Amino acid sequence: MPIPEDVTGEEIDKDVRQELQSLPKGLAEDVAKNLVMVAKLIDEDPEGAYGYSRVALRLASRVAAVREAGGFAAYANQKYSEALAEFRAARRMTGNIDLWPVMADCERGLGRPEKALDMAGAPEVHKLDKAGQVEMRLVAAGARRDMGQLEAAIVTLQSPELASNSVQPWTARLRYAYADALLAAGREGEAREWFAKAVEADKDGSTDASDRLAELDGVEFVDAFDENEDEPEGAPTEGGSEDDKS
Repeated sequence: MPIPEDVTGEEIDKDVRQELQSLPKGLAEDVAKNLVMVAKLIDEDPEGAYGYSRVALRLASRVAAVREAGGFAAYANQKYSEALAEFRAARRMTGNIDLWPVMADCERGLGRPEKALDMAGAPEVHKLDKAGQVEMRLVAAGARRDMGQLEAAIVTLQSPELASNSVQPWTARLRYAYADALLAAGREGEAREWFAKAVEADKDGSTDASDRLAELDGVEFVDAFDENEDEPEGAPTEGGSEDDKS
């Protein structure tokens, strides 16, 4: 797959670059460039990111960072079985526990919420940092919802992190998930309150909390420049009316 000329491979994280040092120099550069493309495209063009990840895997499947990138690219394309296999391979190589929540979410994607809940209760969760533990809580709540256990999902999300007034990278998503669960349970007033709190924390627009809040408030957005909208009655047409031409 083509690599833009401005991509050098130097853009990758220093830890990944260090992993690639086990490869011959030219090969390491090629792998690095493909990993950069995965990172660049994974949000806007997940299919493209997946393509570059497959190239990197063909070149260096024994590098943990490559397996991890392949896992995230597959995950972004809802290829959950493939993603889980790549994440497991990366974990075997490194012993790193950070991928535990996304591995559990892959189990959800494969229609196995009970397995995701088993993982949420495993000893590995205690080894996660705070962000990882919050992510695991989100996955567990999602698994509860998959099983039709709405109230259990709500309780799962109730935590010191949810109650805290400090804004962390996970705060908006946690509040959003809580609001969404409340709304699904028919608790609209509480849901509105928490969507509003999610908006306060969502500085980079990582959720659509503002749209959900507007929807609850009955606000409709109309495109003022909709070309298909009927013109106001009596509005002059292009070139003026026949009377104007006399």
